[in-house]
Amino acid sequence: MKIVKAELETVCGIRSALPENGLPEYAFAGKSNVGKSSLINVLMQRKSLARTSSQPGKTQTINFYNVNDAVYLVDLPGYGYAKAGAAVSAQWGKMVERYLHSSKQLRNVFLLIDIRHEPGANDRQMYDWILANGYEPLIIATKLDKIKRSQVEKQKKLLREGLGMRPGGVLIPFSAETKQGREEIWELLKS
Repeated sequence: MKIVKAELETVCGIRSALPENGLPEYAFAGKSNVGKSSLINVLMQRKSLARTSSQPGKTQTINFYNVNDAVYLVDLPGYGYAKAGAAVSAQWGKMVERYLHSSKQLRNVFLLIDIRHEPGANDRQMYDWILANGYEPLIIATKLDKIKRSQVEKQKKLLREGLGMRPGGVLIPFSAETKQGREEIWELLKS
C-alpha cells in the first residue's frame, strides 16, 4: 500500500473520551517492548511517528494513527510491565477494555507476541479475552530477525500451541528490521 498520509491524530489517556471515528480501526495489542510501535512505523513507512523505546512501558495512552484518511492503526498500551505497578496496570487494562468494548469502528485486533518466547500467561489471557469479545485475534510474531531461519516453524508451532489457537488462525512472522511480513499484514488490513 502506498502511504501518502500518516499522522498521529488522537491520543487518549485514562480519563479521555474516545474518539468517534468514521474510518475502520485496527488495534495492536501486546506486551510492553514487543515491538508494537516499531510495527506501526513499518506499516506507515515512517521512521519514528510511533515513538519507540528500549525501555518498556512507554506507551501509556491509546494512540490513533490516521493512514491515508482510509484507516486508523490503534496502538494500545503494553501489558505485563512489572515496574508500572498494579494500580497503573489496572488503569491501563480498564482503558483498553473500554476501547475494545465501545469502539464502533474496530474491525479486528492484532496480538503481537515475541517469536523467541513461549506465550506467557498475560498473552494467553489477552488472546482469550479478544476471542471472548467476538474478534478473531490476528497474531503477529515479532522480532523474526532475532532467530535463525531453521527455528521459525518450531517457534510458530510453540506460539500456536501456547495460545491454544484455533485451527486456521492467522499467524504472521514479522521483522521491523527486514520488513518481512509487512505486505501480508497490509493484505489483512485491506481485506
